[in-house]
Amino acid sequence: MEPAKTYSAFVGTRRLGGGEAAVVVRRAKGLLAEEPGARILFFDDDTGNAAHFDLQGTLDEVVARVEPAPVRSGPGRPKLGVVCREISLLPRHWEWLERQPQGSSAALRRLVDEARKREPAKERLRRAVEAIGKIMWALASHLEGFEEASRALYAGDAATFATLVQAWPDDLGAHFVRRLQDAQRGRTTG
Repeated sequence: MEPAKTYSAFVGTRRLGGGEAAVVVRRAKGLLAEEPGARILFFDDDTGNAAHFDLQGTLDEVVARVEPAPVRSGPGRPKLGVVCREISLLPRHWEWLERQPQGSSAALRRLVDEARKREPAKERLRRAVEAIGKIMWALASHLEGFEEASRALYAGDAATFATLVQAWPDDLGAHFVRRLQDAQRGRTTG
Protein backbone atom coordinates (compact mmCIF):
# COMPACT_ATOMS: atom_id res chain seq x y z
CA MET A 1 0.00 0.00 0.00
CA GLU A 2 1.16 3.54 -0.82
CA PRO A 3 2.29 5.66 2.10
CA ALA A 4 -0.08 8.54 2.76
CA LYS A 5 0.86 11.93 1.34
CA THR A 6 2.25 14.19 4.06
CA TYR A 7 2.47 17.93 4.49
CA SER A 8 4.25 20.39 6.77
CA ALA A 9 2.74 23.66 7.99
CA PHE A 10 4.67 26.74 9.07
CA VAL A 11 3.80 30.07 10.63
CA GLY A 12 6.78 32.21 9.71
CA THR A 13 9.78 30.13 10.73
CA ARG A 14 7.85 28.13 13.33
CA ARG A 15 6.80 24.64 12.31
CA LEU A 16 3.16 24.19 13.21
CA GLY A 17 3.10 20.48 12.48
CA GLY A 18 3.26 17.80 9.87
CA GLY A 19 1.49 14.68 8.72
CA GLU A 20 -1.46 13.74 6.58
CA ALA A 21 -3.67 16.58 5.32
CA ALA A 22 -6.37 16.07 7.96
CA VAL A 23 -3.82 16.26 10.79
CA VAL A 24 -2.21 19.40 9.40
CA VAL A 25 -5.47 21.30 8.79
CA ARG A 26 -6.67 20.43 12.31
CA ARG A 27 -3.52 22.03 13.72
CA ALA A 28 -3.97 25.03 11.43
CA LYS A 29 -7.60 25.53 12.46
CA GLY A 30 -6.56 25.28 16.12
CA LEU A 31 -3.97 27.99 15.63
CA LEU A 32 -6.40 30.22 13.73
CA ALA A 33 -8.84 29.96 16.66
CA GLU A 34 -6.09 31.38 18.92
CA GLU A 35 -4.45 33.72 16.38
CA PRO A 36 -7.06 34.69 13.75
CA GLY A 37 -4.58 36.65 11.62
CA ALA A 38 -1.89 33.96 11.50
CA ARG A 39 -0.38 33.38 8.06
CA ILE A 40 0.04 29.63 7.63
CA LEU A 41 2.05 28.12 4.79
CA PHE A 42 1.61 24.47 3.80
CA PHE A 43 4.13 22.39 1.87
CA ASP A 44 3.96 18.96 0.25
CA ASP A 45 6.75 17.00 1.96
CA ASP A 46 7.55 14.94 -1.14
CA THR A 47 7.84 17.77 -3.66
CA GLY A 48 8.42 20.89 -1.58
CA ASN A 49 5.62 22.59 -3.51
CA ALA A 50 3.26 24.90 -1.71
CA ALA A 51 -0.04 23.21 -0.85
CA HIS A 52 -3.30 25.06 -0.50
CA PHE A 53 -6.05 24.09 1.92
CA ASP A 54 -9.34 25.95 2.28
CA LEU A 55 -9.58 26.67 6.00
CA GLN A 56 -12.94 28.45 5.80
CA GLY A 57 -15.81 26.95 7.78
CA THR A 58 -15.99 24.66 10.78
CA LEU A 59 -13.29 22.18 11.69
CA ASP A 60 -15.48 19.31 10.47
CA GLU A 61 -16.06 21.04 7.12
CA VAL A 62 -12.35 21.74 6.64
CA VAL A 63 -11.35 18.17 7.51
CA ALA A 64 -14.08 16.75 5.26
CA ARG A 65 -12.63 18.66 2.29
CA VAL A 66 -9.20 17.07 2.70
CA GLU A 67 -10.31 13.54 3.58
CA PRO A 68 -10.07 11.03 0.74
CA ALA A 69 -13.25 10.70 -1.29
CA PRO A 70 -15.52 7.92 -0.07
CA VAL A 71 -15.20 4.64 -1.89
CA ARG A 72 -17.92 4.26 -4.51
CA SER A 73 -19.28 0.88 -5.36
CA GLY A 74 -19.33 -0.09 -8.99
CA PRO A 75 -17.14 -1.74 -11.58
CA GLY A 76 -13.42 -2.01 -10.99
CA ARG A 77 -11.53 -2.15 -7.74
CA PRO A 78 -12.43 1.06 -5.88
CA LYS A 79 -11.27 -0.26 -2.49
CA LEU A 80 -7.76 -0.52 -3.92
CA GLY A 81 -7.83 3.08 -5.08
CA VAL A 82 -7.82 2.11 -8.75
CA VAL A 83 -8.22 5.13 -11.02
CA CYS A 84 -9.23 4.80 -14.64
CA ARG A 85 -7.18 6.90 -17.10
CA GLU A 86 -6.31 6.74 -20.76
CA ILE A 87 -2.81 5.95 -22.00
CA SER A 88 -1.34 5.89 -25.49
CA LEU A 89 0.80 2.95 -26.55
CA LEU A 90 2.18 1.68 -29.81
CA PRO A 91 0.50 -1.38 -31.37
CA ARG A 92 3.37 -3.66 -30.33
CA HIS A 93 2.87 -2.61 -26.70
CA TRP A 94 -0.85 -3.36 -26.84
CA GLU A 95 -0.10 -6.77 -28.41
CA TRP A 96 2.32 -7.60 -25.61
CA LEU A 97 -0.16 -6.48 -22.94
CA GLU A 98 -2.96 -8.54 -24.48
CA ARG A 99 -0.79 -11.67 -24.23
CA GLN A 100 -0.30 -11.24 -20.47
CA PRO A 101 -2.25 -13.87 -18.51
CA GLN A 102 -3.22 -11.54 -15.65
CA GLY A 103 -4.60 -8.85 -17.98
CA SER A 104 -3.39 -5.51 -19.28
CA SER A 105 -4.08 -3.44 -16.18
CA ALA A 106 -2.43 -5.89 -13.82
CA ALA A 107 0.61 -6.16 -16.10
CA LEU A 108 0.98 -2.38 -16.22
CA ARG A 109 0.63 -2.08 -12.43
CA ARG A 110 3.27 -4.78 -11.96
CA LEU A 111 5.68 -3.05 -14.37
CA VAL A 112 5.25 0.30 -12.64
CA ASP A 113 5.74 -1.24 -9.18
CA GLU A 114 8.91 -3.01 -10.33
CA ALA A 115 10.28 0.20 -11.83
CA ARG A 116 9.54 2.13 -8.64
CA LYS A 117 11.32 -0.48 -6.52
CA ARG A 118 14.40 -0.20 -8.72
CA GLU A 119 14.53 3.57 -8.32
CA PRO A 120 18.05 4.22 -7.12
CA ALA A 121 18.57 5.69 -3.68
CA LYS A 122 20.51 8.49 -5.36
CA GLU A 123 17.43 9.56 -7.31
CA ARG A 124 15.23 9.51 -4.19
CA LEU A 125 17.80 11.62 -2.36
CA ARG A 126 18.00 14.07 -5.30
CA ARG A 127 14.22 14.54 -5.24
CA ALA A 128 14.24 15.03 -1.46
CA VAL A 129 17.03 17.63 -1.72
CA GLU A 130 15.01 19.49 -4.36
CA ALA A 131 11.97 19.48 -2.07
CA ILE A 132 14.01 20.75 0.89
CA GLY A 133 15.51 23.44 -1.34
CA LYS A 134 12.08 24.70 -2.42
CA ILE A 135 10.87 24.98 1.16
CA MET A 136 14.12 26.68 2.17
CA TRP A 137 13.65 29.31 -0.53
CA ALA A 138 10.14 30.02 0.67
CA LEU A 139 10.89 30.16 4.40
CA ALA A 140 14.58 30.85 4.93
CA SER A 141 15.93 32.85 1.98
CA HIS A 142 16.13 35.93 4.22
CA LEU A 143 18.09 34.18 6.97
CA GLU A 144 21.82 34.55 7.55
CA GLY A 145 23.80 31.73 5.98
CA PHE A 146 21.04 30.77 3.55
CA GLU A 147 23.26 30.78 0.47
CA GLU A 148 25.98 28.74 2.17
CA ALA A 149 23.42 26.27 3.53
CA SER A 150 21.83 25.97 0.10
CA ARG A 151 25.21 25.27 -1.51
CA ALA A 152 25.99 22.64 1.14
CA LEU A 153 22.57 21.02 0.63
CA TYR A 154 22.98 20.70 -3.14
CA ALA A 155 26.63 19.64 -2.82
CA GLY A 156 25.60 16.76 -0.56
CA ASP A 157 27.57 18.10 2.41
CA ALA A 158 25.12 17.14 5.16
CA ALA A 159 27.47 18.00 8.03
CA THR A 160 28.08 21.57 6.83
CA PHE A 161 24.38 21.96 6.03
CA ALA A 162 23.40 20.87 9.56
CA THR A 163 25.94 23.22 11.12
CA LEU A 164 24.74 26.20 9.08
CA VAL A 165 21.02 25.73 9.72
CA GLN A 166 21.59 25.36 13.48
CA ALA A 167 21.82 29.16 13.60
CA TRP A 168 18.28 29.41 12.21
CA PRO A 169 15.13 29.32 14.35
CA ASP A 170 14.94 25.88 16.00
CA ASP A 171 11.84 24.59 14.24
CA LEU A 172 13.13 25.52 10.82
CA GLY A 173 16.68 24.22 11.10
CA ALA A 174 15.55 21.02 12.83
CA HIS A 175 12.90 20.40 10.15
CA PHE A 176 15.41 20.69 7.29
CA VAL A 177 18.01 18.51 9.01
CA ARG A 178 15.39 15.85 9.85
CA ARG A 179 14.06 15.83 6.26
CA LEU A 180 17.59 15.43 4.88
CA GLN A 181 18.45 12.66 7.34
CA ASP A 182 15.21 10.84 6.49
CA ALA A 183 16.02 11.09 2.78
CA GLN A 184 19.53 9.75 3.36
CA ARG A 185 18.06 6.78 5.24
CA GLY A 186 15.61 6.12 2.42
CA ARG A 187 12.45 7.37 4.13
CA THR A 188 10.16 9.25 1.80
CA THR A 189 7.55 10.78 4.07
CA GLY A 190 7.81 12.80 7.11
